[in-house]
Amino acid sequence: MKFYYVYILRCNDSSLYTGITNNIDRRLNEHNDGRLPNAYTFKRRPVILEYCQEFMEPTQAIYFEKKLKKWSKLKKEALIKGDFDLIQTLSECRNATHSDYKPIIEPFDCAQGDNE
Repeated sequence: MKFYYVYILRCNDSSLYTGITNNIDRRLNEHNDGRLPNAYTFKRRPVILEYCQEFMEPTQAIYFEKKLKKWSKLKKEALIKGDFDLIQTLSECRNATHSDYKPIIEPFDCAQGDNE
């Protein structure tokens, strides 16, 4: 049975790289050997494997990798630490136009003028 892995590497500049492979050991060695000069990790070696998730279906692995690539560094750090509560908090919408957003103070209506 073949497995697929979505992984997160920590580069020597503290940045994170997310990728997918069917052989995690080989792929980690490829990153550290610097076989591709144009690759993101080439000038950021050595890299360390921080997170790895195994999948049996390639489509699931591809979906998860694409999802992770859109995450912030802070959210990826929470995943690495296994802090799922923080992931949930970071996933909540904080946009003022979102229906669940409740402003702390009422907005000022300049049409009302100053009542003093």
